Amino acid sequence: MTENITPDLRQGLPEALRYLVAEYPRDIWNGHRNFEGLTRFWLERHVMFRQVLARLEQEAEAMLDGKMEARRYQQQTARLAGLFLNQLDSHHQVEDQHYFPQLAALEPPLARGFEILDADHHLIDGHLNRLADTANAMLRADPLSPLTDVVGALKHTYERIAPFLNRHLLDEEELVVPVILKHGPLLHG
Repeated sequence: MTENITPDLRQGLPEALRYLVAEYPRDIWNGHRNFEGLTRFWLERHVMFRQVLARLEQEAEAMLDGKMEARRYQQQTARLAGLFLNQLDSHHQVEDQHYFPQLAALEPPLARGFEILDADHHLIDGHLNRLADTANAMLRADPLSPLTDVVGALKHTYERIAPFLNRHLLDEEELVVPVILKHGPLLHG
């Protein structure tokens, strides 16, 4: 096992797991005949996770800069953080229970890559639990009192999750999509 295997330490997947992305680079994905509805939808989910997390960061910054009313910030955070946490958790469950085993069976030399991604999901769960705890603390705070400390803690939590999650999503995309392009849309939900 590679020492720097967690997303916060790695610069990408080990080279031995990148042979298909070399054959099917990202710039050809959209035009490939096997890039169809499910694959496009799955990638759109990744885009959505990145966008929601960026929006949460931006709104925390706006709140800290005094550009947003506290109650509105709490409402927006409840909605967006709930969406992010629930959707990301469901997304990972479907991948771990259904898609990763099927993809690993289609391309056995990449099985170790799917194990790495599954391990990432468990690490991400820890980040999501911290995010939920921090967001809940902010939501319980009196909006008439200064929220600077709790919003600052929440912003820090977003900043810690973002690079970790982005590295994971990039690696996941570069492992999953080439398998689908090579083998066709053979996944079963």
